[in-house]
Amino acid sequence: MNQAIDTTRPLGVEELKELSKELRVDIIQMLVEAGSGHPGGSLSAIDALACLYFGGILRYRANEPHWPGRDRFVLSKGHCSPAMYVTLARAGFFPHDWLKTFRKFESRLQGHVDRLRVPGVDASTGSLGQGLSISVGMAITAKLDKADWRVYCMLGDGESEAGQVWEATMSAPKFALDNLCLILDNNQVQQTGLVVDIMNLNPIADKFRAFNWHAIEIDGHDHAQVIDALKEAQNTKGKPTAIVSHTIKGKGVSFMELNPEWHGKAPNAEQGERAIAEILGRKP
Repeated sequence: MNQAIDTTRPLGVEELKELSKELRVDIIQMLVEAGSGHPGGSLSAIDALACLYFGGILRYRANEPHWPGRDRFVLSKGHCSPAMYVTLARAGFFPHDWLKTFRKFESRLQGHVDRLRVPGVDASTGSLGQGLSISVGMAITAKLDKADWRVYCMLGDGESEAGQVWEATMSAPKFALDNLCLILDNNQVQQTGLVVDIMNLNPIADKFRAFNWHAIEIDGHDHAQVIDALKEAQNTKGKPTAIVSHTIKGKGVSFMELNPEWHGKAPNAEQGERAIAEILGRKP
C-alpha cells in the first residue's frame, strides 16, 4: 500500500478513488504517530490532490524536484501539510518512511510546508492568506518568461476571509493569468466553527466571477468532476480559473466530519484504528 505510484501514466477514476483511501490512511497513521497535526482539512483536500498529482494534470519529475519546466503547486492552507506530505511521498519525491518523522525534532516534515526542507514543495506556507499572492507572482513570472508551465494553488475557505486573498483575486485577471488555477477547498469548517457563521463567503463562485475569473463549482470528492474541472481550467484562455471544490472537513471519518474539534487535533491510537477502519469500509 505504501509504494510510490507509477507516474508514467495517469490513473483512472476508480484507481484515484482507491488511492485516495490509501492516502487518507497515510494521513491518519502520520497524525497518530506524531500526536499532533491537522486531520480535518487534510482529509477534505486529499481527493483534489490525488487527481492533480496522479490524474495526468500536474507536470513534475519527482527525481528532479527543481525541473524548470514543472508546473508549480502552492498549498496556501499550509497547516494541512499532512495531505501534501503523503501525496509527495506516493509521487516519489522522498521515502515513505519520512512520514513517521512528521513534527518530530529535526524532521524535514514540519507542521507547515517548507520548500527549503522538502523536495516537491514550491512555496513555504502557513501564514494564511498569502498563498494566492505567491501564486500570482509565479504565474506572472511564467508569462514574462514565455514559459508554458502552470500554477495551481489550493486555498482554504476560512482562509479566504483574509483581505490579501481578494487583493490577489483582483490582480490575477488584470494580468490575464490563464496559467493560474485556484482550487478552493470549500470544506465548510474553520478552526472555531462553521465558516457560514463566522464570515459567510457565499455566494463564493459568483464573487470570483464578479472579479472576472472563470469559476467552476464541483463536488470535490467526485474524482471525475475534479479531473474534468482541472482540464477545463487548462483550456480556459484569457483569465484565471477558480475551482470551488465543495468538500466535507474530515471526509471519510464519521466522528471528524464537519466537527471543528478535529481542525487541529490528532487522533489517539484507538481513534486512529476506528478512523482507518471507516476509511477502508471494514469493522474496527
